[in-house]
Amino acid sequence: MARTNPLQFINQVRAETAKVVWPTRREVLLTTGMVFVMAALTAVFFAVVDILIRQGLTGLLSLFG
Repeated sequence: MARTNPLQFINQVRAETAKVVWPTRREVLLTTGMVFVMAALTAVFFAVVDILIRQGLTGLLSLFG
């Protein structure tokens, strides 16, 4: 593999970075909001599942205890 000097490397990195299509402010805010909404929904889902499992196990154990 050919080695490049640090100056060439920095120039190549700048050239590649210039090709990146950066998201708009609106896109960033929308996707961030969606992440928070999905995290909240996931937290609620697992909380409900946890409550149901706990009640089921408590009911099952009360039959034998």
